[in-house]
Amino acid sequence: MQPTFDTQKPLFLSIAQWLEDAILAGIYPEEGQVPSITEISMQYNMNPATALKGVNMLVDSGLLYKKRGLGMFVTKGARAQLLHQRHHEFFDDYIRPLVNEAKRLEIENAKLKEMIERGYQHDN
Repeated sequence: MQPTFDTQKPLFLSIAQWLEDAILAGIYPEEGQVPSITEISMQYNMNPATALKGVNMLVDSGLLYKKRGLGMFVTKGARAQLLHQRHHEFFDDYIRPLVNEAKRLEIENAKLKEMIERGYQHDN
């Protein structure tokens, strides 16, 4: 899984987002090791301090932990924590605006639910 670096936000945030996405996808399972700061900085041609800042964000949030002399590992329960966090973000970023627009367009609750169901059934 290659990271996509959003040029609109700092690189360290993109590193943190990439690692979170990889944890959610199961690429780095709970209690599994993540790439070292050196590996990340060399592979993506960035300053090690930038990679460290992104990784430390996940340490600070309890998603990763350090094993002295071994590296960084995914915390047990990290995936569930991320899912919970992302569900809240999804609600705030997508559902609230969707509902507000539906109200503005006078789309009734039942009709909105029907439209969402149709969206689930639609092949992309």
